[in-house]
Amino acid sequence: MFQHFLITRFNLKKTDWTTNKKNVPVLTEEWHKNRFKLFTDYCFPSVDSQINKNFIWIVFFDTSTSETYRKVISLLENKMPNFKPIFIDGMDLFLPSIKEYIKDFDEEYIITTGIDNDDCISNTFIDEIQNKFNKQEFMLLDFVDGYTIQTQSEIKIGKKLHQYNPFISLFEKNDNPKTIKNVSHRNWKKEKNIVQIRDVRIWSSVIHHENKVNEFTGYGNVNLKEFFENFTINKNQQHYIKTQNIPKSNWLLESFFNFLSSYWKFIFKNFKRSLGVYHSK
Repeated sequence: MFQHFLITRFNLKKTDWTTNKKNVPVLTEEWHKNRFKLFTDYCFPSVDSQINKNFIWIVFFDTSTSETYRKVISLLENKMPNFKPIFIDGMDLFLPSIKEYIKDFDEEYIITTGIDNDDCISNTFIDEIQNKFNKQEFMLLDFVDGYTIQTQSEIKIGKKLHQYNPFISLFEKNDNPKTIKNVSHRNWKKEKNIVQIRDVRIWSSVIHHENKVNEFTGYGNVNLKEFFENFTINKNQQHYIKTQNIPKSNWLLESFFNFLSSYWKFIFKNFKRSLGVYHSK
């Protein structure tokens, strides 16, 4: 009936991506070391722990990836049958390579979902998405509520409200499918046929020093015991967060302003949609 693809780009070369938000060069040996640690601490174990295994995770690595990290990738591939690494020459081949891979599948419908290599998802992430499948010929699915973790310097975890986020999904007929990577996740706001799901928290962004754009915008209280019952990450990293996490009572003002800012953006974006400011492609 359908084939579900989880899609991630890892270290693809891009002409306008040479530094992070602190103007530190990316794709260096140090960048790879840090990014693979984030990947194996957060992203990979969370995907590997899905209760629903009916998906394929295609992860795109650059052909320039060193032998050191190719060995790591190979070990991960052996550990997780759903994990399919694909090596391509730069970002320009990303979308064409996705479509080239998918064209060999003849299911009537295609689901494609994004996940960044430094974020993580709940154990029920795939299941929650597929539970919304009902033979939609073209529909976006946006779980707008999630979590966010600041993993370095001050350790904080909060709730997050983010429309058109990197975890958005696209349901479509398998007839030259566009896939979720046809445009940046932010630009799916132009599509009219989108369903927003509230109060189902199945994803978490991970904020660290190498983020190009993102900053910590969390708010509210998060029960860490419940969180880690639903999100599987590296045990050492889980222990570190539990022991080093700064209680919300110590950042109440930041939480309050993040809450106001998040809901203002959410309401304003939906208001603009209601006025037809965003137009379907």
